[in-house]
Amino acid sequence: MKVKIENSNSSKKKTEMLCGFVLEGSDKILGLNKINSKIADSIKQSLKDNNGEMGKVTIVPTNKKILAKRILLAGIGKKEKITNDTIRFVSGKIAQKASELKLKEFSIITPPSYLIEPVSAVSQITEGCKMSLYKFDKFKSKQETSTPDLSILVSNSNKISKAIKNSEIISDGVIYTKSVANLPPNECTPSTLATFSKNIAKKNKMKCTVFSKNELEKKGFGGITAVGKGSKNEPKLIVLEHHGRRSNEKPIVLVGKAVTFDTGGISLKPGEKMDEMKFDKCGGCTVLGIMKAVSELKLPVNVVGIIPSVENMPGGESYRPGDIIKLYNGKTAEILNTDAEGRLILADALAYGEKQYSPKAIIYFATLTGACIVALGTNVAAIVSNNDRLTHKIKESSKRTTEEVWELPLNDDYMDMVKSDVADMKNIGIGRAAGTITAAAFLRNAIEETPWTHIDIAGVAWTQGATKSKPYNPKGATGFGVRLILDYLQKI
Repeated sequence: MKVKIENSNSSKKKTEMLCGFVLEGSDKILGLNKINSKIADSIKQSLKDNNGEMGKVTIVPTNKKILAKRILLAGIGKKEKITNDTIRFVSGKIAQKASELKLKEFSIITPPSYLIEPVSAVSQITEGCKMSLYKFDKFKSKQETSTPDLSILVSNSNKISKAIKNSEIISDGVIYTKSVANLPPNECTPSTLATFSKNIAKKNKMKCTVFSKNELEKKGFGGITAVGKGSKNEPKLIVLEHHGRRSNEKPIVLVGKAVTFDTGGISLKPGEKMDEMKFDKCGGCTVLGIMKAVSELKLPVNVVGIIPSVENMPGGESYRPGDIIKLYNGKTAEILNTDAEGRLILADALAYGEKQYSPKAIIYFATLTGACIVALGTNVAAIVSNNDRLTHKIKESSKRTTEEVWELPLNDDYMDMVKSDVADMKNIGIGRAAGTITAAAFLRNAIEETPWTHIDIAGVAWTQGATKSKPYNPKGATGFGVRLILDYLQKI
């Protein structure tokens, strides 16, 4: 999809479909004032049926009375309920309708500034349209060959062109994340992720380092080595570095769990829905998408992306319940369940990131616990942090991007729940209680004093049964976290 901006009189725009937003209960299209009287009558009649209901779209034929072939009315609900996500959501509906009609192009009129700030409106329109037209059809014999182009009609294009470019880069980062996360396990191994990372680094002038199985063993990455040794697909630790400021300025470190397929290992998962365990790499894919966008946006900040990647398989060399392993930071972990593997590989990556880079902050993502879904459902991610200031900033970005998060506590009682009688800690807590928090408590042992935020995306990383339907999140991976953290990085 190509996106362009036009200072245009919307009523005189030549287009296959002219799209305007309508407030609930209104008899006007926002931004479309003067129109042929015969068309105006048809619009008024259609508005009685549409009534501006959130997400409802209605098409009005123009019968060649104006240059636009058809007009689309898009309801955005009540004025007082409009959020940062409203225009993104409805724009996605518009784009999907344009695609359904097999149009080559369409135009959207931006709502007036008294309703929503113009740069924000343009950004949301761009993101909503681009992300809603994404389809994962790589393995279908017949694929979508083209998508319609978009013209955004504004009254003043000052400063808006940059906003469109930035929004396209951000949207492409989300789409890239989805595309990799959706790959089946036979097409995406730890080595595949390493190759993708190298390609991104080469294209965007970032430094990429990939640690092999032998290097991981020699350097003491006991968690990654233990989890990965049950598979013929060898584990990798991938490190991407974006230098946007002076080299001596401390970076932000992003860490993402990338289990390319998770059987549970010796503690084998039930067969039902095990196919969805290709999504256990979503944390790492989120970091890949962020790093791609960070470099293309040329953000003036140093950012390091670290992706521990393994395949968790049962086999003759698999690690076992009862094993005790030594992690990168020298602490030992008693294995009680091999399906609690994500925290082991993350612990190594977190300790390495802190030791190697002495970062300002560490933010990490993982499809870590089913307990997170029990607690928060499938539309909100859990966060646990040791730093109120960092948490506040991420929450503010959450409000702006509508990638929702909810903070959970972490005190000494939870830390005690992961203490082991025979090692420094154990890799699961006590029974089913506080599963999301005890996972974070385990990982708290991997970091010394660096400000950190743990984001459990188990419920939001891909569309699941109870996931609220959004046009820009079609079935499959959602790319959750890319827009959230890019907003955070642009505001620090």
